[in-house]
Amino acid sequence: MRKRTHAGTIAEGRIDGLIVAAFGRHYEVDTARGRLQCYPRGKKSSYACGDEVELVPGGDGQGVIEALHPRRNLLWRSDAFREKLIASNLSHLVIVVATEPGFSDLLVSRCIAAAESQGIVPLIVLNKADLVVRLEAARRQLEPFRKLGYEVVEVSALQGADALRARLAGLQAIFVGQSGMGKSTLTNAIVPEAQAATREISDALDSGKHTTTFARLYRLPVTADEAAGGWLIDSPGLQVFGLAHLAAEDLAETFVELRPHLGRCRFRDCRHDSEPGCALLGALEAGAIHPRRWEHFRAIRSEIAAARRLNPGW
Repeated sequence: MRKRTHAGTIAEGRIDGLIVAAFGRHYEVDTARGRLQCYPRGKKSSYACGDEVELVPGGDGQGVIEALHPRRNLLWRSDAFREKLIASNLSHLVIVVATEPGFSDLLVSRCIAAAESQGIVPLIVLNKADLVVRLEAARRQLEPFRKLGYEVVEVSALQGADALRARLAGLQAIFVGQSGMGKSTLTNAIVPEAQAATREISDALDSGKHTTTFARLYRLPVTADEAAGGWLIDSPGLQVFGLAHLAAEDLAETFVELRPHLGRCRFRDCRHDSEPGCALLGALEAGAIHPRRWEHFRAIRSEIAAARRLNPGW
C-alpha cells in the first residue's frame, strides 16, 4: 500500500505534482523536486493545466505521469467533433474584455455558462478602462451581466493592476477571452516575472493577434497581507467557446435568470420557442430576462442542437 509523506512523496518512487503548462503530450509539472518535463504513460494524453498528478521522476529533469488525482472541476470547450481541455481545479474564471478592440458579449455568456456548469465563479474584468472614449459603451454592454450579480472589475493593465492583484490573492483562477483584450499584459502586471509575450492590436481588423499559444500557470505573489496558495493561468485568446457537451436542459441551468422559471411551463416538453404557457417566454415578456441574454441562450442552444445532429454520439 502506498503511503504519503509530509513532503508529498509517495512510496514506489512516485511523487505529487501540479501541471503548470500543457502542450500536446508534453507537460511541465511543479514538484517538491523542482519543475520537471513530463510525458504521460501510454498513448492517452488527457491532462490540463491545474491538474494534480502522480509521477515517477527520471533523469535529466524529466518524468512520467502515472495517475491523475480527482479533479474538483474541469473547464473545457467542444464542438461537434473535438474537445479541448483548458484547465482544472479552478475557483474562478476571469473573463477579460476591454474597451478596445470590441468584444463579444455572446462569448462572455458562453464563458459564464461553462463556469456555471462546473461550479466555478465567473469574474468579469474590463481592461483598458483608461481609454475613456469607449468606456461607457463597454459598461453598457456589460450591464446585463452586472445586473445578474456577476462581479465586474475595471482595470488598466498599463497603469498597474493593484485592485485585481488583491482580488485574485489566494484564488485558483484563469484568464480567458478574445485576443487583444490584454490578458498577457495583465498577467505581467500581476506576476511581473511571468514576462508573458504581448503584441499590439491590429486596428485594421479590430481584433487582437494571438500572443499566448498554450495555457501556463503562474504562482501568485504572496505578501504579508495576502492569502497564500493562489495561482493564475494565462490562456490563449479565443474567438469561439463551443458547449456541445452540454445538454439543452443543462444549458438552461447555467443561465441564472432562467432557473426560477424552469419546470413551470404548461407543457413538460416545452421548447421555449412559441408554446402557450411557457414560463420563460412569460418572464421575458415581463422583463425578468434581458432580451440580449435570451438571444444568447437561444443561439447557444441552436449551436448545441446542430452539433448533436452532426455527431449523435454526444
